[in-house]
Amino acid sequence: MAKRKAEEAPKGAPAWQSTFADLMNLLLCFFVLLFSMSSVDAKKFEEIASSFSNTFSIFSAGGSSFDEGLLISNGVSQLNNLDKYINNTGAAAEQTAKNNDFKKDEAGGSESEENMDQMQAALEQAQLDASEELADKIGEALNENGLDEDVDVDFTSQYVLLTLKGSVLFDSGSAELKKEALPMIDKVSMILSRYAESTIEIEGHTDNVPISTSRFESNDVLSSYRALAMFNYLVGHTSLDPAKIKHSGRGEYIPVADNSTPEGRAKNRRIEIKIYNNLSSN
Repeated sequence: MAKRKAEEAPKGAPAWQSTFADLMNLLLCFFVLLFSMSSVDAKKFEEIASSFSNTFSIFSAGGSSFDEGLLISNGVSQLNNLDKYINNTGAAAEQTAKNNDFKKDEAGGSESEENMDQMQAALEQAQLDASEELADKIGEALNENGLDEDVDVDFTSQYVLLTLKGSVLFDSGSAELKKEALPMIDKVSMILSRYAESTIEIEGHTDNVPISTSRFESNDVLSSYRALAMFNYLVGHTSLDPAKIKHSGRGEYIPVADNSTPEGRAKNRRIEIKIYNNLSSN
């Protein structure tokens, strides 16, 4: 039997050795790359980071890492702090957004408040104009009827105020209308009838001299009865709707003159009739 011829070994290095060598070369390059990254000059990295910050607004200018004091070479530590950095950045951004919203709301609130003030001022002016126009008409009517000496006219943004002297309407300590005052009251009633759609308020006022009788125990009671007497007369002698007429006694608490003089006390004893304009809040 013939012997087999021995096989000659292939020339060159084995195939696995070439593969292994390539792998080693790659690993060497990889570690060289890591080493080069770990020895990056801090100043150069700051310049690069600053460039990125100006371009993409990612880093703060001059910062060298995600967490102050840690270099980019500390890869593991850097990754450990990355979560914290992102959370802090998100919280800061959220707070900034809230601050901006607050400033917008504040600015919007100021603008809204200013608009409301302007609207309020415009409304008050319109009410004042309406009262002034009403006062002029009533004043003309009083002059035509010869009542300008007996009835004073004033106005506010809410109403026109007619003031009737108490001494003309009532005897001292009495709540009964004088007979000689009725013609004057009839003329006033005729003028009030022109404004039947308006709310009318009657107030009785006294001086501060105490009163105590079997009928009127105080100035409060006396002023209330005097306002009621005027109310009853208007309701009984005009077509005014009683539901639109208010009456109250204010006693001595709202003086218009000094109670220490006879003249002042005479002015404080009065009946006030308020005619509210059509723009009033009453």
